[in-house]
Amino acid sequence: MTGLVLRLAGLLQSSGERGVFHYRDTCAFPTRSALIGMFAAAQGRPREHALDPYPHLKAPGDTTAPSHRDLTLTIRIDQPGTPYRDFHTVGGGRPRDQSLLTGNGTRRKPAASTLVSQRDYLTGAVFTLAVTGPAPLISHIADTLERPRFGLFLGRRVCLPDEPLILNANGPDPVKELLTRTPLTRNRPPDPTNTHLPTTFVWEHPPPGSDPTTPPDRESTSEPVNLTRHARRHLPRPLWMTTEHLPAHLYAGCRPIDALTAYMHGEPA
Repeated sequence: MTGLVLRLAGLLQSSGERGVFHYRDTCAFPTRSALIGMFAAAQGRPREHALDPYPHLKAPGDTTAPSHRDLTLTIRIDQPGTPYRDFHTVGGGRPRDQSLLTGNGTRRKPAASTLVSQRDYLTGAVFTLAVTGPAPLISHIADTLERPRFGLFLGRRVCLPDEPLILNANGPDPVKELLTRTPLTRNRPPDPTNTHLPTTFVWEHPPPGSDPTTPPDRESTSEPVNLTRHARRHLPRPLWMTTEHLPAHLYAGCRPIDALTAYMHGEPA
């Protein structure tokens, strides 16, 4: 098992959990479904094959091919961002023969031609992730994220990721990197007297060192079963949330790109 460290930052992010029809919500952090969808897009996989296993990455002696189910995600919330709601309209002003279709295939009447929806986003959010899994699969994900076949988005198509996306492409313990080495982006500098910075982590398994029988803090409907457009289906996944006190020297400063570049080149924190 090995892993990579990703940084998800951008003007907007949105990872829905329950939103349908006229209201599209966003989770407070990237969901497993959104991340696996991004990995599939980087590989050029259409929705029908986004969750297929990877037979060409099967190690000698393995009876099954690796798949997205072999990945474990750990999320560090550097900046939670600010909620933003977009009042969104579709279909208004079109002639009758170009108006939106109804559920039975007919055209909507002019008086009802405009569909209104509300869509939630996070602005200014920054998340740093550890992705662990079988070494061949992690290497394949890293390579395709560097040279994606389809565009990469942070949940929705309008949400473009900032650079750098990949901070560490191949590390033996990416979770330890999040806790001890990876620069931490903050809107405001910490107080000079602070020796540690409280930071929220989201875990897909009980956190290291905790009682393995500890119940989860919440469930997220984010385990993808089907990502095709008209048959999307997800299962609930338990999540554990903790506050970790990171060393204050991980603060990336007012120009995070400098600290991130140094980290990517292997320079000491």
